[in-house]
Amino acid sequence: MNIPEFTTLAVSVDEQVATVALNRPDKANSMSEAMWPELQACFEWLDAEPTVRVVILAGNGKHFCAGLDLTMFSGLGGNSSDPARQAETLRRNVLRMQDNLSAIEKCRKPVLAAIHNTCIGGGVDLVCCCDMRYASADAWFAIREIDIGMTADVGTLQRLPKLIPDGITRELAYTGRTMEATEAREVGFINRVYEDRETLLREVTAIARDIAGKSPLAVRGSKEMLVYSRDHSVQDGLNHIATWNAGMMSQADLLAGIQAQAEKQQAHYED
Repeated sequence: MNIPEFTTLAVSVDEQVATVALNRPDKANSMSEAMWPELQACFEWLDAEPTVRVVILAGNGKHFCAGLDLTMFSGLGGNSSDPARQAETLRRNVLRMQDNLSAIEKCRKPVLAAIHNTCIGGGVDLVCCCDMRYASADAWFAIREIDIGMTADVGTLQRLPKLIPDGITRELAYTGRTMEATEAREVGFINRVYEDRETLLREVTAIARDIAGKSPLAVRGSKEMLVYSRDHSVQDGLNHIATWNAGMMSQADLLAGIQAQAEKQQAHYED
């Protein structure tokens, strides 16, 4: 396995669990122009790499992610003097950035966010794309776009209302206030809160390895169904899972799982 190298991300793989760390610690892991396409390239590689079954998304240094690197704003509208062409360029760049982050959600492997300290703006967009979110006690979240006079535009306002109560989302979006880890846990945004970053990473890795021990095809199918059902009716979701299992339920995995349960052993599955 050849792990790709990135300028803004640090990637490692151990026991079928990949760890992707935002790696601009001197800039509080703010999301630079280079980071956006690298996130997409990284998660597309993880999606295709058969030896990776689960992904942990973390941040190196003192902060998880301080959001968009504000130096990017100057180039998003292009160089044209025509306001219409500037608007078109800006729109295309925003759509591209949306696609960059959506690659996390589209990755067939579960992605577990391990968040410590700062997670604001684009960082919230980022973790909303993950399957589960875990935090250290010092973590805090804020939709800070409102404080610089803009509407969040790369996923938070679309995904967060599906994760927490609508009224809480609106309050966070309209005020830009801070949501501490304890509140984030209470409203269901965070699965668990751990004492510190070291404990967070150790415990999230244990959860990731537990998932990695399950049938990869069944896990990928579960993610497919959960994302699909979020955006479709119950009846559409039921039809989709019936079709999926008719074609992609592995008899080999099913037999291995049943035998392992009977013998109280850990089943072993192909990648």
